[in-house]
Amino acid sequence: MATQALVSSSLTSSVESARQILGARPIQSPIGSSRKASFVVRAASTPPVKQGANRPLYFASKQSLAYLDGSLPGDFGFDPLGLSDPEGTGGFIEPKWLAYGEIINGRFAMLGAAGAIAPEIFGKLGLIPEETALPWFKTGVIPPAGTYNYWADPYTLFVLEMALMGFAEHRRFQDWAKPGSMSKQYFLGFEKYLGGSGDPAYPGGPFFNPLGFGKDEKSMKELKLKEVKNGRLAMLAVLGYFVQGLVTGVGPFQNLLDHLADPVNNNVLTSLKFH
Repeated sequence: MATQALVSSSLTSSVESARQILGARPIQSPIGSSRKASFVVRAASTPPVKQGANRPLYFASKQSLAYLDGSLPGDFGFDPLGLSDPEGTGGFIEPKWLAYGEIINGRFAMLGAAGAIAPEIFGKLGLIPEETALPWFKTGVIPPAGTYNYWADPYTLFVLEMALMGFAEHRRFQDWAKPGSMSKQYFLGFEKYLGGSGDPAYPGGPFFNPLGFGKDEKSMKELKLKEVKNGRLAMLAVLGYFVQGLVTGVGPFQNLLDHLADPVNNNVLTSLKFH
């Protein structure tokens, strides 16, 4: 009897302790009730809030918020096609690779957007000769629109560009596949500066961050957000360059000057015609 009492007391104490820890409802006695006793376990506190859950959301869905937790720079829950869903429609591409690709393409777009319009602006200001102040589509990138007389023919330049960019992209992919591997491959004595930070998207170092921006975590986070936002705007700008070149037949800076001179007759609506 003493043993049974001890066992019964221990079981009761264990159940009561579990109930208090897990925040369960009290066990109702079956005496005086037709329903059977139940043990419903409920969490005593709400689940922890995901990182970045307090960020602004743009056209986010329940599905996208299941895998976009705000940890990536510029993540606002926007993924209508589910490309970053590791188990959904975008599962055939690694989500980390997509995020990395957006950053790289954004950087190229920022360089391209500035490089495409700079000669036209410098030409208008008289800082460079008129013959070199060409709209971007007349520099050889679109041969039917015109080509500039460079030191080599367009085909030679194209092959050279492909070779150089292919080499750079190959090394970049190697760093992605195995971060830090570039410091172990000979590269004219510069390999010791190419080890990177371990994060292929933000290698840092004297070559990729010579001014030492983002020395603390807070400033680095802000800079990453600004970069991806400007990169996205630049990608849209490059797309706009293509459209305006096709529609208006002049450069983007000339479009701006024409609009400022006569906004009523030079705008998006009046320019919707092909030359």
